[in-house]
Amino acid sequence: MEKQNLLYEGKAKRMFNTNDETVLWVEYLDQVTALNGGMKDQMQGKAELNNQITSAIFEYLSNQGIKNHFLEKLSKTEQLIKKRSIIPLEVVVRNISAGSFSKRLGVEEGQVLPSPIVEFYYKKDELDDPFINDSHIAFLKLATPEEIAELKKQALLINEQLIKLFKKIDLQLVDFKVEFGRTDIGEIELADEISPDTCRLWDIATNKHMDKDVYRRKIGNIIPVYQEVLDRLNQLSLENKGE
Repeated sequence: MEKQNLLYEGKAKRMFNTNDETVLWVEYLDQVTALNGGMKDQMQGKAELNNQITSAIFEYLSNQGIKNHFLEKLSKTEQLIKKRSIIPLEVVVRNISAGSFSKRLGVEEGQVLPSPIVEFYYKKDELDDPFINDSHIAFLKLATPEEIAELKKQALLINEQLIKLFKKIDLQLVDFKVEFGRTDIGEIELADEISPDTCRLWDIATNKHMDKDVYRRKIGNIIPVYQEVLDRLNQLSLENKGE
């Protein structure tokens, strides 16, 4: 596989075309951002951590039957993915009250929700990715009612699998954000990344933040925190191979 021209550069990664028109080459960046770019810093080692964590999680989800765009990890900072037409929606699943959910509804952080809540945000940087509902999505023609139902269904299935995975490494999945893309025949498939950048994770024993809130709230250095998440995932993988 050959890397070709730069297709896109975002806050956390670059994407390149390859000599296979159905495959993209992803390169993670040593950059951390929060508050829609309001906070931004270079952070050595972050690219390696995000790429390796995302690769491990997508491999796990693939093994659980969750269709996604991931193909393979190429290096510590690079991976190959299937080219997809990204739906401009951030799909958020919440299991425990925290972050903007708590602020918006005046709910104390840490309350376990009776059942997971699925939210949609319009992926539009210039609008600060606003919270929207099904009617807004239909009005903007971002997805059909059937696709909206499918997005919710897949998000909840992913939630179930991630809860199981993180519980095995003593982490509580508070909430997370995912994105989806359409295949050439219009099927909806998980895309983007899943990492402590996109998940809110709390240590089960201590409630310690194990995610980007460490940076967002200025309570520590995310590199050792992300490294701990990767170490736990790697240890779990070794244990599973030994069974």
